[in-house]
Amino acid sequence: MLKQLLLFFVLFISITGFSQITIKDSKTQSPISYATISFGNGQGIFADDEGVFVFTKKLYHDVDSLHISALGFKEYVTDTSVLPKTIFLEEEISTLDEVVIHANLENRKFKEETLKPYLDDNYYHCWLPTIESEIAVYFSNPDSQLKKITTIHFPITLESKDWDKRNRKNAEKKPFSTLFKVKFYKNNNGTPGDVLTYENIIFRVTEKHGDLYDLDISDLDIFFPKTGFFVSIQVLGYTDKNGKLLPNKKYKEIKTREGVVKIPTNFRPLLPFTNEIKGNNTYIKRVFLNNNSWTRFQRGSMDSSLLKSGLTNYGVGISYNAYKDE
Repeated sequence: MLKQLLLFFVLFISITGFSQITIKDSKTQSPISYATISFGNGQGIFADDEGVFVFTKKLYHDVDSLHISALGFKEYVTDTSVLPKTIFLEEEISTLDEVVIHANLENRKFKEETLKPYLDDNYYHCWLPTIESEIAVYFSNPDSQLKKITTIHFPITLESKDWDKRNRKNAEKKPFSTLFKVKFYKNNNGTPGDVLTYENIIFRVTEKHGDLYDLDISDLDIFFPKTGFFVSIQVLGYTDKNGKLLPNKKYKEIKTREGVVKIPTNFRPLLPFTNEIKGNNTYIKRVFLNNNSWTRFQRGSMDSSLLKSGLTNYGVGISYNAYKDE
């Protein structure tokens, strides 16, 4: 019986082209968590926390090469016909600015400041995340005072199990368990530029967190740059009850100038947009489309029902410590 099962598994792998691949650091041999695997034609997936991803020719029969990337590493391209079991990425020379040491910071007096998030429970005012989109929000620096960013406040919108009860605050919410990735970018002449940190910042949110997720980043020692900064959020996919990233299986086909591409279906929770913020501080990047370039979210930039309704910004909030002069 065991031999028959092994034979079946071998036949299954040969027929479907199923491959489980681990991505590792070539220097330390340690797994690289949540690396991006893009297919160059509008498709993409992510490795899990152990650097593992699954590729199958049955789902991606027309894909002949994979582009692997991760913060702090050089991009790696491989042919799908000769996929290795382990892919090693080489470290990229850091482009981060020299670290500035703030002496006796713990003993300095500061005032905690908060730029409030904008919450909204209207489903029609929300962005439906997909893994091919990354949303970045810009925060300008109001003055020259030293500021350490401590918390990012991500507003979310929950959906009621019963549509007829959607306007009731106490209505039971649809369950989900979703993993997000967060990045911080320098301001490059008004658009997201180089990253401020190579730290892998991941958080999981469920319906039990309510309509706001507070991400504590005080241990990362990220200080407010003179020209401001961008914080971005990108959905990685659903997880199991233990927070393990699950493979993305469902896709929808959309027509583009480059042809038909497969895009993962929308993930929950929804991200509420607002018209209460002056200017256009939100940028969108299609990670696997449009040459991976940032676009300001404003009228004329893309076809969106949110823009037609005047909802131009994702209302992220932040808290920071503003230190007094010594």
